[in-house]
Amino acid sequence: MSHVPQIKIPATYIRGGTSKGVFFRRQDLPERAQVAGAARDNMLLRVIGSPDPYGKQTDGMGGATSSTSKTVILDKSSQPGHDVDYLFGQVAIDRAFVDWSGNCGNLTAAVGAFAISGGLVDADRIPQNGVCVVRIWQANIKKTIIAHVPITNGDVQETGDFELDGVTFPAAEVQVEFMDPADGEGSMFPTGNLVDDLEVPGVGTFKATMINAGIPTIFLNADEIGYNGTELQDAINGDPAALERFETIRAYGAVRMGLIQDISEAVARQHTPKVAFCAPAQNYVSSSGKQVTTDDIDVAVRALSMGKLHHAMMGTAAVAIGTAAAIPGTLVNLAAGGGERSAVTFGHPSGTLKVGAEAKQVDGEWTATKAIMSRSARVLMEGWVRVPGDSF
Repeated sequence: MSHVPQIKIPATYIRGGTSKGVFFRRQDLPERAQVAGAARDNMLLRVIGSPDPYGKQTDGMGGATSSTSKTVILDKSSQPGHDVDYLFGQVAIDRAFVDWSGNCGNLTAAVGAFAISGGLVDADRIPQNGVCVVRIWQANIKKTIIAHVPITNGDVQETGDFELDGVTFPAAEVQVEFMDPADGEGSMFPTGNLVDDLEVPGVGTFKATMINAGIPTIFLNADEIGYNGTELQDAINGDPAALERFETIRAYGAVRMGLIQDISEAVARQHTPKVAFCAPAQNYVSSSGKQVTTDDIDVAVRALSMGKLHHAMMGTAAVAIGTAAAIPGTLVNLAAGGGERSAVTFGHPSGTLKVGAEAKQVDGEWTATKAIMSRSARVLMEGWVRVPGDSF
């Protein structure tokens, strides 16, 4: 019996922030996968190793977590004033599904470097030494992101001494600016309120800040849902009942935010919105054993991604945290002590992160002008990824 052989596709495996993903140039994809549709989705599923009923992604490039089940497709930008178009696909682990509904803020840190190395940034924009400003069009949410990529002797500088909690080794610092980070075309607060009473049948009614910034996010008070805000992954991910409650809350929040019409649609939109909970700053020990104290942070935040508590913090959720913290009266702002602020340092399971944000009221509506944070990125492997030729 004959079988269709494998094909090889140029690809690069990169860590960006606290995530990892497989990066492609659109022009390098098989022709039928260069456009959106089933062929592209099926190819990416096979690359990552999904769907995997064992939940391990052993037969693919995925790492069996939401942070490592990611794909990126880049193309020379068709948008005026931009260098590269960035399309992100979050691949489900145990289902045949690729979610295109949002951005990955962590992998954004690697987009500029890959674009430079991949010839997607005009040579005259790349200094011999210094910082290359890469103008990114985030195609999922149609927003501009600016990456400041260090350059040494004409090449991307990846090594350095910048330390990022959640990442074991230091690397070069990449500053990322999320411009006008409110997600989508509607209001940053889709319900019109900074805080709502979110009724979740069978679970309870909770105070919630629902915000579109970086990525649609539902913020809850930790104590209202039985937590203190210092939990590590095992406390949540080892509790199936808790995960089910969070998913139910997320589904009803998605309806309130206007992202879906019925809670049954949430299963096909797992990447967005995120659900997170916050609490006033307090002492705790991070997953690496690092002591985090109230002197280190303004607020404690935990967030779930793809149905599990994230080991650190999603970059886009960090934008949401920073933006919400900058607006007096949101749950994040109140947990951080209230008042006006242009930056916030929050505690997450792996340590701490500082994010700056600018927000203002225009005609009675809050709007965010930008959010800024530092990340790092490093190429882990480059060459070709192989998939069976009949898998897509």
